[in-house]
Amino acid sequence: MNIHSRPSAITMLASLISVLFVPQAQAEQDNLLEAITEGNVSFSARMRYESVEQDNALKDADALTLRTTLGYKTGAFHGFSGFIEFEDVSEIGSDNFNSTTNDETEYSVVADPDSTEVNQAYLSYNGFDTEVKIGRQEITYRDAPFHRFIGNVLWRQNHQSFDALSFSNTSLPDTKISYAYLNKVHTIFGHDRDAAAIFVKDGDVDMNSHLFNIQYSGLPIGSLEGYSYLLDYSDAPDDNKFSTETYGLRLSGVQAVNETTKLIYSAEYATQDDFADGEMDRQDYYLFELGGKYKGWLAKVSYEMLEGDGTDSFQTRLGTNHAFQGWADQFLATPDVGLEDLFFTVTGSVFGAKLVVVYHDFETDKGSLDAGNELDILLEKTFKEHYTLGVKYADYNADKEYASLVDTEKFWVYGQVKF
Repeated sequence: MNIHSRPSAITMLASLISVLFVPQAQAEQDNLLEAITEGNVSFSARMRYESVEQDNALKDADALTLRTTLGYKTGAFHGFSGFIEFEDVSEIGSDNFNSTTNDETEYSVVADPDSTEVNQAYLSYNGFDTEVKIGRQEITYRDAPFHRFIGNVLWRQNHQSFDALSFSNTSLPDTKISYAYLNKVHTIFGHDRDAAAIFVKDGDVDMNSHLFNIQYSGLPIGSLEGYSYLLDYSDAPDDNKFSTETYGLRLSGVQAVNETTKLIYSAEYATQDDFADGEMDRQDYYLFELGGKYKGWLAKVSYEMLEGDGTDSFQTRLGTNHAFQGWADQFLATPDVGLEDLFFTVTGSVFGAKLVVVYHDFETDKGSLDAGNELDILLEKTFKEHYTLGVKYADYNADKEYASLVDTEKFWVYGQVKF
């Protein structure tokens, strides 16, 4: 037999490799292509009219804006996937309002400036009870709208997102451990604002911040949450009150009284001090809530205190602050004298629409000055999962005892489609 007609050991080995590995590599290549091309497209559009009337020299504002998003999430490939979301906010018609970027400063503010940007773009990994994301992303640690400290500010047309590395793990029973490193925050004011102006109002801001959050749901009386938020603003001015460290603990629960009635309650405490190059004296935060649920209706009374001594005050700069201290947005930043808020909330359903009514009574921490009161009302209905219509109203009545604010009335009508 001719030796050249017999397969050599190298040829046999190459054939074995091609049989064992090439189909697998080809399959992985096919799966990667499928993961990239057979993902899910998401789309949303929200048109909103907002009016603002204030008892001051500013002209009344009327704003009609449209927010649209287009996103794409790939399928999973060995636990890895990607997501990208584009966001556009556009003024419709005349700009009879101060968007914070359009130079219409004679009008009251409606903080929905024109902006087109990448709202989110991240690579994620899911496996071993762990999720890791790197890139631009929205970060929250509680269900909406309770994003008190870290939020995406869903109410405004331009959402807040972060350039970050985030991590969460659920390996321990009834426990979720989360961490995030923030390199930049993209605020609701858009990237067109000068970064040096963040400490007035601005868009993109460099950070060197760390977020720690642990949630445990195994207690018979409710869920326990502990957190530490270490915020280091790289662009802060010399008198930096923005870089802070916050440590807190929250307990919340629901207990059945009978088949139709449930008791709800929450208690939270946090303390805040300066961090990195920050300069502030320590201030504390308290929250107590008690209420009940009955046949689809909820009623509760809440007390929230953000301390202030006249120079420094407890702040929640990365939170969805529109959801707190009234929808008229008079206290998005805590006054230096602090703020005490006693408020009553009723939610339910009317003809299939969601109804929310909230009444706030405000007082300053330092000096116990009357800081006004506010009535908020929301009526919203979702049709066939994808379509939402809503109206919303806020009426803030200032008090001359605390004279830095004025009577403010806001009204919204909006419609949204989301797929």
